[in-house]
Amino acid sequence: MDYRHAVAADAPAMADLFAAHHHDALTEQERAKQGFVQGDFDAGTLRSMAEAGSLLVAVDDGRLAGLLGLASPQDLPGAPPPVRALLDAQDSLLWRGRPLRSVPFLLYGPVVVATAYRGKGVARGLFTAALRAASGRADVMVAFIERANRASWAVHVGGLGMTPLGEFTLGDRAYGVVGASTRPESAPGT
Repeated sequence: MDYRHAVAADAPAMADLFAAHHHDALTEQERAKQGFVQGDFDAGTLRSMAEAGSLLVAVDDGRLAGLLGLASPQDLPGAPPPVRALLDAQDSLLWRGRPLRSVPFLLYGPVVVATAYRGKGVARGLFTAALRAASGRADVMVAFIERANRASWAVHVGGLGMTPLGEFTLGDRAYGVVGASTRPESAPGT
């Protein structure tokens, strides 16, 4: 498995992978079992993110196995509503006793792993690649996970050891916020 930054040419495969695992493309049972991704990430958006260096991919013999977003909040001038809600909640989200607003952080996510590669360490590989990419750029990687997405919570908190920082709501949806240290001596999962 090759873990690397995405390039513009990866955009069509990334868009297909994202669409196949989008909340609206899955049944309730599939969402409960495997989790889901949300948002508007078409090929053009993903191409732009790849060109900006804010996507990592897992590639197996030319096949896209997974993708992970990793971006500075300052690089998202047109941030979608959940990102804006997270940024608005920074004073109530605590990383090691400090408000998130006072800590250099990168946004981690979305994360999606192709069905054929689930349970084979791809999420952990992407997480480890993200830790390497984030080291020296920020103190913590921060993700928000819709509370209804129990599978994602289990992977990130239970499996990868990310630390809950608090939560926020947007409309009728509740989100948990989790973080992982980018410092090698204290990063979980490495």
